Amino acid sequence: MSRIAGRIFFAVWIVSAAFAASAQGTQAFLSTMGDVPLAPGLSELPAMGVTFDDPAGRIVEAFAAGRTTRDTVTAFYRATLPGLGWAELGSGRYRRDKEMLLIEFVGADSGVAVRYLLSPVS
Repeated sequence: MSRIAGRIFFAVWIVSAAFAASAQGTQAFLSTMGDVPLAPGLSELPAMGVTFDDPAGRIVEAFAAGRTTRDTVTAFYRATLPGLGWAELGSGRYRRDKEMLLIEFVGADSGVAVRYLLSPVS
């Protein structure tokens, strides 16, 4: 499978999984990052998450998707995260204490798929 076809498949799969998860209800925060809220319109895809604890800090990757827009998700995090102690560094990057949070959009033409990466400051 070509790289582009793989990305398209991933985007379709992630959005489909999110719609199925949304039927089960929503949650206020990501399950693997209890201090990072889930933007309205998104459903977490917990099976895709990865958590790793290291002496230097935690490394957590999470995914969510839903029927919303990139602008809506971006505006939500710009408005919400500073109140939780996160300082925006630009381009979906935030820092709090000794942790970095990257929020980026992946694939998905119909809806939004979001990747969250939490890691120690290097």
